[in-house]
Amino acid sequence: MFQLIEVPEETKMKYLHLHGFMFLILLIGLFIDSVFIAQYFVYSQWISNLFVLFSFIWVYQYSSHQVKQLMLFGLIVALGGEVLFSLVLGMYTYRLGNLPLYVPFGHSIIYAGVYYLAKEPFFKAHQPLIVRWLLVSMILYSTLWLLFANDVLGFICMLVILGIFKWREKTKPFFLLMFFTIVYLELLGTYFQCWYWPSDWFNQFSWVPSANPPSGISVFYFGFDAGCLWLYKKFNPEKWKRLKALKQRGNKQ
Repeated sequence: MFQLIEVPEETKMKYLHLHGFMFLILLIGLFIDSVFIAQYFVYSQWISNLFVLFSFIWVYQYSSHQVKQLMLFGLIVALGGEVLFSLVLGMYTYRLGNLPLYVPFGHSIIYAGVYYLAKEPFFKAHQPLIVRWLLVSMILYSTLWLLFANDVLGFICMLVILGIFKWREKTKPFFLLMFFTIVYLELLGTYFQCWYWPSDWFNQFSWVPSANPPSGISVFYFGFDAGCLWLYKKFNPEKWKRLKALKQRGNKQ
């Protein structure tokens, strides 16, 4: 009586439980650490820490062996980067002037989530069109922030991303998805006042004004990615050689 309609392979969302959950984690975790919640519960950041920690375990559990390793390496890279850029250099400041425990775990969750978003059959089936629209949207977004928020820092970061794309064309799909994931993260984090960016770069260079948040700050995820891959290469030299050989073979074909 009822006929099942087969869903086309290219429209399936195989990893929604990972990248979809990622966006929910960011929303809930940052809301818990918001100034609004802190008015009523002084230890709200610890609740956020525990929530993101358990969320990390969930994403880790359902990830591939390779992504699991990258997530663990991501904790190391994220911790080092956050200590340097936030606590030492003062590029941005967290609500309590500390480094929340949920931040390194959140970075690794984002890394895994965007990885699986880029692997979705729907994205792969329509990748050229989606990449084209994301690229135009990125330029437009940063330009609007430059014009209406005097976001010179964010615009410079966006130009650096475009320069990297010229050098590494194949990184476009992943890092364009990462760009707008970080836009989502930064808009939530600054709206909830979990952290803030000073009006000048490092609060020192008045000739590089910044919005709160700067639009193209996802450029630092190129460094995050490079750090994770470097650690993966050091701990898995044989796997890295095989992966490199497969890529070279694919390029020749």
